[in-house]
Amino acid sequence: MELGLAGRVALIAGGSSGLGLAVAEELAKEGAHVAIGARDPEKLARAERRLKEIARGRVLATAVDLKNSEAVRHWVEEVAGTLGALHIAVTNSGGPPPGPATKFGVEAYRDAVDAVLLPPISLALAALPYMKAAGWGRLLFITSETVVRPVARFALSGFSRLGIVGFASALVQELGDCGVTVNVLAPGYTRTPPVERTAGTEGDVDAGLRAMAAHIPMRRVGLPEEFAAAATFLASERASFITGTVQLVDGGASVIG
Repeated sequence: MELGLAGRVALIAGGSSGLGLAVAEELAKEGAHVAIGARDPEKLARAERRLKEIARGRVLATAVDLKNSEAVRHWVEEVAGTLGALHIAVTNSGGPPPGPATKFGVEAYRDAVDAVLLPPISLALAALPYMKAAGWGRLLFITSETVVRPVARFALSGFSRLGIVGFASALVQELGDCGVTVNVLAPGYTRTPPVERTAGTEGDVDAGLRAMAAHIPMRRVGLPEEFAAAATFLASERASFITGTVQLVDGGASVIG
């Protein structure tokens, strides 16, 4: 299937590892120019080398603190200036600490807003003018299954990421027919480094992953490339009439609650 991504310019926050890097890889394979940003220079350098091995377009890697809205604005400007445009923006951030709602005080909720909710908003606001100017754009917000299926021990995640869904919905109404689509991706357990670390606390990663997947109808956790395939389709020309959705990628876990 031709996705129409060759030559498009994609910017991926948190693109040095995990889901962000998986999305960057798929977009690079499709011929998009890919810019990744994250805080750790060493991880960025490794990810940049990996992307350049498979990319059909250009690859940029920038060390940026995604919680700093001014730094994010400069990053977006630099990418658009260097690559000539900006068509795709993928927001992505780490999760807040786990725990039930009453475990945390107000400061923890404020920290979750600063770390999880506001960075995607600042990135979207910086990227949208370039997409509007191009008459073509794709905004993808990576959240988690907690925006659809409440999980008691991930109270901060559900609270902060639901705000992203609200913001995305408001954007859909405002953007109308300008050529920019907005979608939210909601992954369940996926085999990323943080999930593997959690699964391996008893010393056996595979056993831990099986235990994590006990509630999933497919009886396994997802793979980053499976998530990236969904994201890449939503970023493509083929998805031009898909906007305002929350796309679960959770192996059916939400079906059984």
